[in-house]
Amino acid sequence: MRTAPAHAKMAQKNTKKVKVYVKSKKRPPEIKIIKNLLSKYDEIDVLKIKKFTDLPLSSQTQKGLKDNGYVNLTDIQRQSIGLALAGKDILGAAKTGSGKTLAFLIPVIELMYCKQWTRLDGLGALIITPTRELALQIFETLRNVGRYHDFSAGLIIGGKDLHFEKKRMNQCNIIICTPGRLLQHMDENHLFECTNMQILVLDEADRCLDMGFEQTMNAIIENLPQTRTTLLFSATQTRSVQTLARLSLKDPTYVSVHEHAAHTTPEGLQQSYVICELEDKIAMLWSFIRNHLKQKVIVFLSSCKQVKYINDAFCHMRPGVSLMALHSKLHQLKRMKIYESFCKKHHAVLFATDIAARGLDFPQVSWVIQLDCPEDVNTYIHRAGRTARLDKGGESLLVLLPSEEKFVEQLKTHRIPINMIKINPNKLQYPQRKLEALLARDVSLKDTAQRAFVAYVKSVSLMKDKNIFDVHALNTDGFARSLGLAIPPRIRFLQRAQKNMKLKQKAVDDDHKIVKNIENIQENNASDEKENDEESSEDEEKDQSIKIARSSSSKNFGTICEDDNSDDDTLLTVKRKNIDIDDELPDNVDITDLTSNSKQKKAVTKAAVAKKILKKKIVPNKKINFDEEGQEVIDPTKSKVSDLARQYENEETSGINIEEARKMLMEEDKFDKQRHREKVKQKKKEEKRKLKALIKGKPKNEKDNDEEYDSENVGEESGEESEGSYEPDLSFLPDPDEIYGSKGSDSERSDDADEKSEHSGNQSDNDQIHRPPKRKLILQDIKKKKKKRLSTDSDNDNLQLDEELALQLLRS
Repeated sequence: MRTAPAHAKMAQKNTKKVKVYVKSKKRPPEIKIIKNLLSKYDEIDVLKIKKFTDLPLSSQTQKGLKDNGYVNLTDIQRQSIGLALAGKDILGAAKTGSGKTLAFLIPVIELMYCKQWTRLDGLGALIITPTRELALQIFETLRNVGRYHDFSAGLIIGGKDLHFEKKRMNQCNIIICTPGRLLQHMDENHLFECTNMQILVLDEADRCLDMGFEQTMNAIIENLPQTRTTLLFSATQTRSVQTLARLSLKDPTYVSVHEHAAHTTPEGLQQSYVICELEDKIAMLWSFIRNHLKQKVIVFLSSCKQVKYINDAFCHMRPGVSLMALHSKLHQLKRMKIYESFCKKHHAVLFATDIAARGLDFPQVSWVIQLDCPEDVNTYIHRAGRTARLDKGGESLLVLLPSEEKFVEQLKTHRIPINMIKINPNKLQYPQRKLEALLARDVSLKDTAQRAFVAYVKSVSLMKDKNIFDVHALNTDGFARSLGLAIPPRIRFLQRAQKNMKLKQKAVDDDHKIVKNIENIQENNASDEKENDEESSEDEEKDQSIKIARSSSSKNFGTICEDDNSDDDTLLTVKRKNIDIDDELPDNVDITDLTSNSKQKKAVTKAAVAKKILKKKIVPNKKINFDEEGQEVIDPTKSKVSDLARQYENEETSGINIEEARKMLMEEDKFDKQRHREKVKQKKKEEKRKLKALIKGKPKNEKDNDEEYDSENVGEESGEESEGSYEPDLSFLPDPDEIYGSKGSDSERSDDADEKSEHSGNQSDNDQIHRPPKRKLILQDIKKKKKKRLSTDSDNDNLQLDEELALQLLRS
């Protein structure tokens, strides 16, 4: 390898030093550059500038724009960037896909650069967006354009690591966030500080400030400093005075590029709508996807559960193109992965809710299908704006039910050109049979279909414009069959709503009846007063004639009528012909108050019902039994038996009286002991019965009907024995007659027994009768059985019987 001579090397070193010295000498200081830029902000001419190089921007920003291919300015960028650089508040409105993101990012970057913002200065700019995907898109654009600047930026959205964000919150100069996560940091993170904040940006401002984020945004705005620059951008900008007053805007400039344009949607967007029955929607969507396999399509649905079910069902049927689902119920990392993969694909179908309708820049989208009618015109504009971005072409298809056809009139009043097309029924492919087979095999998919059905009906019922969205006009049975469901699920919320409507209508009708009755009574009273004035003279004449008739009748009947003259006067005198309501009511009560009270009926809640039950002292899950005489049968195991215990329970005193409780427990203990004795006695009787049944060779569950061995009959013959008077059975002992010899044969014993029985029958009642004890009777019976079995059974069987008897006695 050749090397250069020494003098040549020295010459190279000298030239390098000279070049470095020249560059540092020519480069002006940073402060002079910033002052030069600030002086040019007021000289910006909107009519002359056409490219980003015509704007007074820093060299780092110009380089970042050039590297990412941003050369020409759009209309909204040309009119708003100069005003924002001058520090004015802006309300920016432009069509979808017109470059609003750079219109507010470039002023934010330049403001941070001109003020030489560092990490030590904290938060300088805050950008708030309604959706996480839009925040991620803005963050990526900021990172690409501002890569040559020194300040830091952070993405603060839900679904990510909260503790990681907390530690680095005070190091971020620019924060791009969603409202919910930002408010969480304001409340919980002590490192969050926004006192030095210079600029606030609301992308999709009308969505950020509507009813969905109203409370959250109010809490955020209260914590922000009043002296700041505020930029609001959206395709459908709000002009509400109350909404703008909340942001403390100072003489805002309204920049509406396309306000006087012929159409409010992009010119390259071809828009059409189709009238389709509810039960044919799935077939139409399936047929459309099958016929557009080489295109990029976004399908908008009204609920997350519909998106999940249609994506899962269509994936099982394999249409031949990639299918994806994007909705708010997914984990944030999965949402970001789906968003990025759909942006990279050239042929795919994305089923999404309205979280993908605002601000997201999906490249090369060919079709936007709105399978469910949007809530309002603004939602339609944002949905359709996902295609035909930056002067490119695209198509939009709106699917409407026959009852929703009035929505087209609203679109035309907002200068949206839309044409009607018709579906060729011969090209429709109905996947109903396939869906039914899928749901029959997969139970979880069937549950998802049922939830999707209910979610769609609920979304229609929650729409504000009831002239367009009529939940009662839906063919729910046909829609359920189109989803593959044989039986439509119950719509509980709709049933409850109908029931409440009937109750309210009934209450209103009752109130109208009361008001009419009161009005009729007032009219009758007014007419009765006039009649009373006219008939007063006639009534006096009638009274006099009645009195004359009474006097004549008293003369005819003699003494009977003389005693009752005073009563007859009161009975036959007409004191008042009609009754006035006004006289019956107190003076302070007005009839209108009565009608208003009848209308203000409070709804009976579950808590009120529970309070009524508590006042009535109704014990739940309590069963009361009654005997034949109608008296309550008390279960001693579940309730108190003694009167003292019942009295103690009914007393309503605070705390526990130990003396009273001790007396109550002692009283209850007596009943418990008595119940325990009865159980023990019953148990022993049962054991006796089982033993006797075993001795006689009967099963344990059979009862001996013989009076001789019945426990009750034995008790009656021998008198009631105490618990300790029971003698064990000694039948297992050897026979004493075999050892000591028998005193007589069995025949003699039987003859003697017969003679004794005959003799006992002739004896008087005063003679004493000798009876053998119970044990001897049992032994005699065992001996007889043994002798019978000895003649038939073998010795082994006899031995086995003895062992069983011995074991049974040992157990007892």
